[in-house]
Amino acid sequence: MENNNQTTANPTEKKSGNKGFAIVFILLILVGGTYGVIKYLHAQKHEETDDAQVVSTISPVIPRVAGYIKEVHVSDNQLVHKGDTLVVLDNRDYMITLAQAEAGLASATSNASVAGAGIHVAQANINTSKVDIGTVEAQIESAKINLWRAEQDFNRYENLIKDHSITQQQFEQALATKQVAEKQLVILESQKQAAARQAAAVSTQKSVSTSQVSVASATVKQREAEVEAAKLNLSYTIITAAIDGQIGKVNLQPGQFLSAGQSLFNIVPVNDKWVVANFKETQLTKMKVGQKVSIKVDAYPDTDLEGTISSFSPATGASQSLLPPDNASGNFVKVVQRIPVRINFNEGQDPAFIDKIRAGMNVLVDVHLN
Repeated sequence: MENNNQTTANPTEKKSGNKGFAIVFILLILVGGTYGVIKYLHAQKHEETDDAQVVSTISPVIPRVAGYIKEVHVSDNQLVHKGDTLVVLDNRDYMITLAQAEAGLASATSNASVAGAGIHVAQANINTSKVDIGTVEAQIESAKINLWRAEQDFNRYENLIKDHSITQQQFEQALATKQVAEKQLVILESQKQAAARQAAAVSTQKSVSTSQVSVASATVKQREAEVEAAKLNLSYTIITAAIDGQIGKVNLQPGQFLSAGQSLFNIVPVNDKWVVANFKETQLTKMKVGQKVSIKVDAYPDTDLEGTISSFSPATGASQSLLPPDNASGNFVKVVQRIPVRINFNEGQDPAFIDKIRAGMNVLVDVHLN
C-alpha cells in the first residue's frame, strides 16, 4: 500500500517541477529580452567607452639660467598662485655680471660724449677756416688793386725815365713797389691755398668724428643690451609660478646645482581639466561637436558629471604614437582604430567635486546622440 501511494504522488510532483522550471525560464527570457531591447534602444541613441581619462594642462617649472639653489619655498602637493616664489638661486655671479655690464655702458657713454665733442670742435675749425679763406680772398682783391696801381705807376715812370723827366731813384722806387705788390699777391694766393687745404683737412676730421660718433652710439646700444640681458638673467634667479595650481613632487635641496632648461617639477592647474575619450572609429558615425555627454569617474561611481564634446582629433591615436604602424611593411591585419575625442566639463557643476578629480583618472563616458 505504501509503494502504491508513492507511485501515485510522483507524477504530480514532476508536473509541479516542470511547471516551475517553465515559469523561471519564461521569466528569464522576458527579462533577457527586455534587457536586450533596452540595450538596443539605448545603443541607438548613445555611444559609450571606458577608454577615457581626465586630462589637465601640466606646466613644467624650468630654470632659464644655471646656478646653485639658495632657497626652496615649496613642498610636495602644495597649492601655489601665479607669481609665487618657488625656488631662489644664488645670484652673486649674476650681480657681478650686471656690474660689469653697467661699467661697460658708462665707458661707452663717455666715449660717445667725447666723439660728439670732437664733431663740435671740427665744426668750429671748419667755420674758422671759412672765415680765414674769406679774409685771405679779401686781401687778395686788395693786393690785386695795389698791384694794378703799382703797374700803372711803373708804366708811367718807365716812359718818364726815358725822357729823363724823373730821377733814377724815383723809377727804382716805382719798380720796387710793383715787385712788392706782385710778391704780396703770390703770398696771399699761397695762404688761400693753405687755408683751403686746412678746411679740407678739418672737413675730413669732421667726417671721421661723425663715424666715431656712429660707432660710439652703436657701442652704447650694445652695452645697454648687455645691461638689460644681465638684469634679465639676474631676475631669472628667482623662479616663480607661471600659473595657479598644485605642485607635484619636489625633489630639490639647497646647494643643488641646476642647469638651464632642466625640468624641476610640474604645476597642475586645479580647475583646468577635461576628458579625452578614445572611441572606436565605428562609433563616430553619429557623433558630432556639441553633443551632451554623461561622465562617471571610476573613483567616485555614485556621482555623475555632465560634459560636452568640444573637438575630435585630426588623426588616430596610433598614427600619433612614437612608432606609428606601417601597414605596407609586412602582413596587414585590420585593427579597429580609436580616435581621441575631447570632452569639456559643463559649467555650473560642484567646483569642490571637480577639484577632487585628478589628471589621469579613468572615467566612463556616455555620449547622447542627437
